[in-house]
Amino acid sequence: MDKKTLSRDGTPVAYERTGQGPAVVLVSGAMSTGGTMRPLAAALSDHFDVVVYDRRGRGESGDKAPYSVDREVEDLAALIDLLGGEAGLYGVSSGGALALHAAASGLPVRRVAVYEVPYAVYEGGAKERAEYTERLDEALAHGRRGDAVELFLRLTGLAEEMIQGARNSPMWSGMEAIAPSLAHDNTVMGDGLVPRDLLASLTVPVLSAAGGASPGWLREAAQTVAEAAPEGTYRVLEGQTHMVDPQALAPVLAEFFS
Repeated sequence: MDKKTLSRDGTPVAYERTGQGPAVVLVSGAMSTGGTMRPLAAALSDHFDVVVYDRRGRGESGDKAPYSVDREVEDLAALIDLLGGEAGLYGVSSGGALALHAAASGLPVRRVAVYEVPYAVYEGGAKERAEYTERLDEALAHGRRGDAVELFLRLTGLAEEMIQGARNSPMWSGMEAIAPSLAHDNTVMGDGLVPRDLLASLTVPVLSAAGGASPGWLREAAQTVAEAAPEGTYRVLEGQTHMVDPQALAPVLAEFFS
């Protein structure tokens, strides 16, 4: 990230800006920094003024305790102010949950697009999320960052052999470094269920997309988000998974934000 701005509480927020046109801010999900959004930013930069940023507690951005979703919304407010006082928001996975919170908070957001926010729409989903929260908080409180990462990967449905493979890979140290921010994403996700009251309060158009090759419950969650928002649209990107190809996603976002 080549630039920094200060959030309302004084926390530095690192960001990059590219392209020209209507402003769009890209919000990353759990276990990722703003750098993961660079390929999508590049694909959108011909038509939009795009910002990618490191959410607080990760990458080159700062952090302050205690965490609250409101502080992350204020980070977005600072970025939108830089962009002239209005922007579209796109968020992937739990970053989508943050984008929806920001739009509902009254920030000057024109439109909000989200991809596969992992709300639990299946039986036992709320119980699973509560158990994850308890175990995650315990692991982080005792400094067991590796265990926290394992818990998250298990929550995403990653197979045990792949989790152990990740533990033995060069990328594991980077995953442990960012592990405390898992608590941030978990707070953003609330009880893990679709926040119907929040969605019903939105006064801007919402695009909720999912991949055609993703698990069915993620498509159901995306469709439920669209149906709960007064101006919601649901789109399926055929052949795509949770790791969506920026080249497949960019035309859909360009059409929506235009």
